[in-house]
Amino acid sequence: MKAVVIGAGLGGLSAAIHLAAAGASVDVFEASGAPGGKAGTVTIDGVEVDTGPSVLTMPDVLEAILARGGRKMADLVTLRDPRPSFRYLYPDGAVVDIFPSPEETLESVRAALGADAAGELAGFLRYAGRIWDAAAPHFVYGAAPSVAGVATMGLGELWKLTRIDPLRSMKRSIDAQVRSPHLRKLLYRYATYNGSDVRAAPATLNCIAHVELALGGFGVEGGISAIVQALVAVASDLGVRFHYNAPVEQIIVSGRRAVGVVVGGETHGADSVVANADPAHVFDDLAPSVGRKAPPGSMSGWNGVVRARRTGARVPHTVLFCVDYEQEFADIFDRDRPPQDPTLYLCAQEACHGRSGWADEEPVFIMANAPAEPRSGPRDPGAWAALEETAMARLRSAGLCGAEDRLVWTRTPTQLAVQFPGSLGSIYGASSNDMLSAFRRPPNRLSKTPGLYMASGGAHPGGGMPLAMLSGVAAAEAAARDAGLGA
Repeated sequence: MKAVVIGAGLGGLSAAIHLAAAGASVDVFEASGAPGGKAGTVTIDGVEVDTGPSVLTMPDVLEAILARGGRKMADLVTLRDPRPSFRYLYPDGAVVDIFPSPEETLESVRAALGADAAGELAGFLRYAGRIWDAAAPHFVYGAAPSVAGVATMGLGELWKLTRIDPLRSMKRSIDAQVRSPHLRKLLYRYATYNGSDVRAAPATLNCIAHVELALGGFGVEGGISAIVQALVAVASDLGVRFHYNAPVEQIIVSGRRAVGVVVGGETHGADSVVANADPAHVFDDLAPSVGRKAPPGSMSGWNGVVRARRTGARVPHTVLFCVDYEQEFADIFDRDRPPQDPTLYLCAQEACHGRSGWADEEPVFIMANAPAEPRSGPRDPGAWAALEETAMARLRSAGLCGAEDRLVWTRTPTQLAVQFPGSLGSIYGASSNDMLSAFRRPPNRLSKTPGLYMASGGAHPGGGMPLAMLSGVAAAEAAARDAGLGA
């Protein structure tokens, strides 16, 4: 079996490993000059900085993929869990620290916000854990869900699904269980982990709080790029061939079946084509004859890197909340504009990943959530300039950056849209702003186009590092089964 993988992001790398381990001959075509996709890096004055995701959750997913390639994760990737891991800063001066274990976190909340708040968080985490236990087998680890599939479930499985709380919004469920305004903001933020609106996304997504706060969020020694390097190394050992600066121009569909790709005007035949690309790019640009439409993405982010004077006091992750968090969601989803008063996320990469900075300065990655690009064309650059100015002023006012600290790199959603065709700058794929969103994501196996498989954060099971990797695994396993190979 000959397989082509389009894109060397986390989903594509995971797919390549599984296909090669099953016995396939695999070529990976990557448009850029390096692997990683949205888990990318930039080198600034000799210092490499991660510019994508910064927290690894569900490390067992990565461990299983590396094991499929015959390697132990401990030999390739070292996890870090410094204490505290997250620090939440509020406009009224409150500070809440989050730790790798839920017991430590609950004690921290008790010290910062009181016993009642700690009790509310403990109860909420039990609720979020029940959602995860009920939802994960069907919406994360299982095949892409369908309304018809749910309808044919037995009564026992349908009863379990009543635990996923699909009829309330995340916000409504949080507000019903948590009175602390500080905790509400903290829990609202998990909607942004897959680019959604806390006011509209189904409460099922409250399981994200369980994944990070109960199962753990980790740093990676050397940065998230160490994960990319590990996956590339294992794939290469299995015989996978990587082609960089090689954008795929077309997926060849003959008789409704995908039979290869065109790269640089040259045809590369294949029995299976795995697309680790934004679904809109696949369906609108590479294979329009498939006749399928991708749900649009909706949340992006403005990013920057600050060259900051080293203080020794930074925690790995810091969140600086705005005054009215709901207005931030309204700006992005209702008004289609960058938030006027953004919540800011910072990753101190020395503290988080043990990365080396400059002699007296450290790289601090910053992010503000923002809307994706409008379909009518690029947004006025002035909108991003205003967001940059607001963000830096807030960081300095909060004492998180000094007057001498410099913003040395930025990336706008407009630039993201160019870098990742079809995405409109969306980071997480389609938002999950109603209870049917999971059913609209493209499945990993396109039954109406044999030979074409989807592996990205825009396909099942969704966005985020572990889910993108699981998408690659599911696509590869489907392709191997269809070819009669051992998956």
